[in-house]
Amino acid sequence: MIKLFSLKQQKKDGEATPKAGGQKKTFTAAQLRITKDINELNLPKTCATEFPDPDDLLNFKLIICPDEGFYKSGRFVFNFKVGPNYPHEPPKVKCETQVYHPNIDLEGNVCLNILREDWKPVLTINSIVYGLQFLFLEPNPEDPLNREAAEVLQTNRRLFEHNVFKAMRGNYIGATYFQRCLK
Repeated sequence: MIKLFSLKQQKKDGEATPKAGGQKKTFTAAQLRITKDINELNLPKTCATEFPDPDDLLNFKLIICPDEGFYKSGRFVFNFKVGPNYPHEPPKVKCETQVYHPNIDLEGNVCLNILREDWKPVLTINSIVYGLQFLFLEPNPEDPLNREAAEVLQTNRRLFEHNVFKAMRGNYIGATYFQRCLK
């Protein structure tokens, strides 16, 4: 019986002292949750992730390459910054690719309800990926950040498609161009 107690004590002592050559690394709640989210990430074939620093899971990129819709054959890069209050606050997501889209403005801000008022801690990175992908399949002119693009989408889908095509070829179309086309 005494041997059993001494083994338990030795085990406790071994856990309490750091191993030779290093200290035990501690993780924040945000780091633990993002690790879980990334491990469970189920990316569609049109999406990929990049981690510029493999040791920093709180900052990464998502690449979306739609295979249908207005944005087919495009390549859109989103920058994710996961804050210390994740999952109680959504990550900050910006589009690095200049795009003609009603829900993405010229600074790359993204209008996606789950990144704002509809965020809940039960949502995951996977939810955001599918939300962003859906924005490329079905742009939402009812909740725009780029009002000019939303107006063109609502009034002239063919012109919208033409503008998307031009913008994806590097010819971004400014607001003055919209005004001439709408008259």
